[in-house]
Amino acid sequence: MKKQSNLSRLLEIAGSHKYLTYASWVLSAISALIALVPFYYIWKMIKEVLEVAPNFGQAQNLTGNGWMAVLFAVIAVLVYIAGLMCSHLGAFRIATNLRIQTMEHIVRLPLGFAESFGSGKLRKIVNESSAATETYLAHQLPDRANAIATPCGLLVLLFAFDWRLGLLSLVPVVLGFLIMMTMTGKQMQEKMKEYQNALDDMSNEAVEYVRGIPVVKTFGQTIFSFKKFKESIDRYKVWVIAYTKQLRTPMMFYTAAINGVFATLIAGGLLLTQDGVTSGFLLDLIFYIIITPVISITLTRIMFQSENAMIVDDALQRIDSVLRLKPLEETKHPIHPHNASVELKSVHFSYDGEKEVIEDISLTIPEGQTVAFVGPSGGGKTTLANLISRFFDPQSGMVKIGGVNVKDIPKEELMNTVSFVFQNSRLIKASILENVRMGKPEATREEVLTALHHAQCDDILEKLPQGVDTVIGTKGVYLSGGEQQRIAIARVMLKNAPIIILDEATAFADPDNESRVQAAFSKLSEGKTVIMIAHRLSTVTNVDQIFVIQDGQVAECGNSRELLAKDGIFSRMWKNYQTSVQWKVTKEVQ
Repeated sequence: MKKQSNLSRLLEIAGSHKYLTYASWVLSAISALIALVPFYYIWKMIKEVLEVAPNFGQAQNLTGNGWMAVLFAVIAVLVYIAGLMCSHLGAFRIATNLRIQTMEHIVRLPLGFAESFGSGKLRKIVNESSAATETYLAHQLPDRANAIATPCGLLVLLFAFDWRLGLLSLVPVVLGFLIMMTMTGKQMQEKMKEYQNALDDMSNEAVEYVRGIPVVKTFGQTIFSFKKFKESIDRYKVWVIAYTKQLRTPMMFYTAAINGVFATLIAGGLLLTQDGVTSGFLLDLIFYIIITPVISITLTRIMFQSENAMIVDDALQRIDSVLRLKPLEETKHPIHPHNASVELKSVHFSYDGEKEVIEDISLTIPEGQTVAFVGPSGGGKTTLANLISRFFDPQSGMVKIGGVNVKDIPKEELMNTVSFVFQNSRLIKASILENVRMGKPEATREEVLTALHHAQCDDILEKLPQGVDTVIGTKGVYLSGGEQQRIAIARVMLKNAPIIILDEATAFADPDNESRVQAAFSKLSEGKTVIMIAHRLSTVTNVDQIFVIQDGQVAECGNSRELLAKDGIFSRMWKNYQTSVQWKVTKEVQ
């Protein structure tokens, strides 16, 4: 099957707006041809001056020819502007459709996709790759039509007056074109891909660096604390310097060739006039020297067209790298869960297809119970919760909610069945009312206020100038981590899902906020199946069952009394935790 070209693909995305793109090419080509007409009137002016020399006062048509040259130049500009208007309208529609298509696909991908792909890299693909197509369609393609039409018109002019000078004008052009081909082949395309990869790495690492600035400032570290970011900058520097040196010599010869057309003409003119100079030949030579810079401009445009085509090809490949990722399969025969129980049967999961993060885990959480996942960092606790929420699908085994495989539960119903409170719940730049209402878009104002009350948010609303209508992030209105967490809990309360997953939900709360968050959790958990992921073991002492997750397996399970009675992992973790909370910072007295 023949691969669809980038251009035909982009025009397909444009829909009916593709006809505007076609119109832009036609108008740009017409503009290029009209732009050559002033040179004809310039030739007529030079001819008249040479004919009447030295009695220049006898020249009668200079003004008329001059105004005609200006008129056609203005017409060429107006036609070109009309072409650009058409190309921009088409380009904007294509870039918009491409972004919509990419984002619609991203929202269907597993939730963990953005984290594994890299948020900085993903942002660059969605924004900058689609913007590259916009620049290509809005400017580069009309310029390509212009660059193709200009040589066609120039060939007519070059051979219409003196074919010998016309051939001499083409010698540097051919030489420059051959040099240009050495810089725009497959090797250049590979270099362009390397360049974009280097930019992606820097963008991704920069985002991570910015997110980590609070830690850097707290501990007085420098940029070298973020080794990956510095290494990405160093790699980019090495690549750019090597690439520049590689193209330095051919670019030097290319520039000399295309800008040396007039020198070739003068040298050829000296050879052709050994027997004397006629006024006609002098007229043609002066005219050719004036018009040949257009050749240099046109050839340079063609060179950049090749580079821009490679940029667009790379941009579309990066967009395709996202579009090729498969979303989670939707069932064709939906089954509704019978209750709020959770069950895992022989579940295996790996992020990279090699090392298993979850190995043969089987467990059951009855409806209405509160359980906790505890264990060493990296043991698989959060991954297990992600599988229950179907942020990912296991490679083998089965995850059931209410006795039904989560793959057989409609996506929307599953999202309404399970609510997730993350370590760092983020709020959007909108009012508190709108942030909470995201849990239930059709909720009334009274329902939102009730959810905020139960989530212990009354003190937050009292101190804000516009209460629940205060827009977060505007005019210096910001909330602490614990306050944001309580707003997020209100959102989950409003949603009223029967299964709640709390992933280290008090990690960023100060002592005062933590007590309020815990009170909100107590209200939130009433009548719900609750799964807690916790490092603070004091928060899990009263749960119905504790699962100790280590190296992707359930190492121990039972309530806190049963686990503390054993000399096992939980018992040792509890002793270490009790020791850590008793640590104090003391000042030595002299």
